[in-house]
Amino acid sequence: MGSEIMYYIPLMGVVGLIVMIGKAMWVSKQDAGDANMQELAGYIAKGASAFLKAEWKVLGVFAAIAAVLLAWSGTLHENSDWVIAIAFLIGAFFSAFAGWIGMNIATKANVRTTQAARTSLKKALQVSFNGGAVMGLGVAGLAVVGLSTLFIVFLGMYVTDGNANGPQMMKCLEVLAGFSLGAESIALFARVGGGIYTKAADVGADLVGKVEAGIPEDDARNPATIADNVGDNVGDVAGMGADLFGSYVATMLATMVLGREVVSADNFGGMAPILLPMVIAGLGVLFSIVGTLFVKINKDTDSVMNALNLGNWGSMVLVAISSYFLVDWMLPETMQFVRNGISVELTSMNVFWAIILGLVVGTLMSMVTEYYTSMGRRPVMSIVKKSGTGHGTNVIGGLAMGMESTVLPILILAAGIWGSFELAGMYGVAIAAAGMMATTAMQLAIDAFGPIADNAGGIAEMSGLPAEVRERTDNLDAVGNTTAATGKGFAIASAALTALALFAAYVGMSGITGIDIYKANVLAMLFVGGMIPFFFSSLAISAVGKAAMDMVKEVRRQFREIPGIMEGKAKPEYEKCVAISTEASIREMIAPGALALLSPIIVGFLAGPEALGGLLAGITVSGVLMGMFQNNAGGAWDNAKKSFEKGVEIDGVMYYKHKADRPSLPHQAAVTGDTVGDPFKDTSGPSMNILIKLTSIVALIIAPHINEGGHSAPAPHDHEGHDHGALPVEDAAPVAASTLSLNDRF
Repeated sequence: MGSEIMYYIPLMGVVGLIVMIGKAMWVSKQDAGDANMQELAGYIAKGASAFLKAEWKVLGVFAAIAAVLLAWSGTLHENSDWVIAIAFLIGAFFSAFAGWIGMNIATKANVRTTQAARTSLKKALQVSFNGGAVMGLGVAGLAVVGLSTLFIVFLGMYVTDGNANGPQMMKCLEVLAGFSLGAESIALFARVGGGIYTKAADVGADLVGKVEAGIPEDDARNPATIADNVGDNVGDVAGMGADLFGSYVATMLATMVLGREVVSADNFGGMAPILLPMVIAGLGVLFSIVGTLFVKINKDTDSVMNALNLGNWGSMVLVAISSYFLVDWMLPETMQFVRNGISVELTSMNVFWAIILGLVVGTLMSMVTEYYTSMGRRPVMSIVKKSGTGHGTNVIGGLAMGMESTVLPILILAAGIWGSFELAGMYGVAIAAAGMMATTAMQLAIDAFGPIADNAGGIAEMSGLPAEVRERTDNLDAVGNTTAATGKGFAIASAALTALALFAAYVGMSGITGIDIYKANVLAMLFVGGMIPFFFSSLAISAVGKAAMDMVKEVRRQFREIPGIMEGKAKPEYEKCVAISTEASIREMIAPGALALLSPIIVGFLAGPEALGGLLAGITVSGVLMGMFQNNAGGAWDNAKKSFEKGVEIDGVMYYKHKADRPSLPHQAAVTGDTVGDPFKDTSGPSMNILIKLTSIVALIIAPHINEGGHSAPAPHDHEGHDHGALPVEDAAPVAASTLSLNDRF
């Protein structure tokens, strides 16, 4: 069992963290600009830190209570242990720390990007992208180090019989699931809380500053502008960092749990299917480092997007090539997936093709998302044209386009699920997700670059820097908007595959053979599960609405009561707007978080494991659709508004960004649409992928406690052919025709 390869996995994560530290030091040494720029950046950094401290106080209480409950529950079943509470706390800490790393570097990189833009676009891209790379490598490095190290520790604690497929390995992975639960729990609160914060400020800055006062949203006279820039960091940086940390960990865990059911006569004690996803993740960190070297331009006229794509494609190609040799080296030519006494043959090459399919699905999902959210493309231009006839037609156009945007991604995702299943069963689906997530460090670097560029543009506007500086930061920001949208498309695709793999793992852990929708309780919970993403979205969007109302009132009050604010002679009370967003986000994030955590627990213990499976199926399908719809609609509305600010033609009339007066009526309609889309794309939409994964992880944690027979799920044969509780394949009873599950063949 003591295969040396497992000890190299955390070392690959450590390499990522070392490079991260080097890049962070480089960014910190760059010129931070003049005193005024540093003062504005200081407001942003101070506001972001204040929010995280307030959020961590609440989450600290939650983590302590949850850890006590997990420790107690771990003593109640032979397939768990009180140590799961320790794993939970480590996962929660790592998730919060990953978010802090991103926020800390982003609040340093923003002003340094602004200063670099005074020199050239090349220098500005270098600073902003390296800032994003710090978060990407930090998140991926922590995930690989944390999960692989705990696996090594728990393997030594629990697996004493040398059996990679037996009940002891099941217990090891069940306790390890606590790490993923901690990561996803913090990610949910960070994402929802950060989303409420940033959108409350953004709506206030847009509605009062742009529409009523006729000034840009990043104008220093706008009291909400600092809170808006803080929100970019706590939502799109810290929240996204915690989110993808949780996704990364959940994907590896799901594949490892399913790998336990693969009987493999390999050179790693039968553990190759369990170790493979961690090795892919570790190599992904190294190849993402290589990919960052390709992201550069030589002159201002070069395409920033092409530079980012070159780095992204480079890292993916390296993962694809290395996966062939890795699979050929680690896995035997044929293996057996054994569940409930039924054995299905898998081949190593089919596992490789499943990994490639995962990379293809992730790429196609990003491309479709880019099409539906990019300026100048048909979807965004259709919303622009509808803005010419008013607010209502803009909103109608955005909703319709968001709904249409689910068609191609769902077909791509369905083909990916079906194809990877045909290649290697549910293990194929899980390893496809692992392949998709392999370059998370690079994906997140590109994603985090966007908010840094957005903040840089805001600081340039507030500092009154020359037009060419703002032109360079706007160039970066425009690319950042597209990468942010494609990042969300990538995240929801990976979440769908991960949730499906977790679902399959839950079925194995809970001891059921499938989900029978002919049973009334299962069908009922299927509908309830479909409802939960809608209710979750309602809570999140309502929270933004409540906080935005308070923000609008405060901005209006300051414009009304502070003399000289519009003339630039008096400084707005930025801290009051920051306080409104902070208090509202902390207060309003509790209800959505409780819904995600408690719903699977209540259903599981009251209605049983099969009904809980129905709930998970409903949440997954509904959540994926809601996430795609809201992310794409919000992104399209946002870029429709930005089209007016860059200049756009409607029916032969050119509309430009307003200067001193209120925006044109079509521009106002676009601002309204963007206001509707803001909580879609930055609060409830991105939270859908955490919701569907978190509910599945909670189900996986409680599976031993609601196991129908009250015993461990049947274990497959080990790699030497010994029977560990599974029925002989030739004696296995056929699966009932009424059982509808992707696992029927197993």
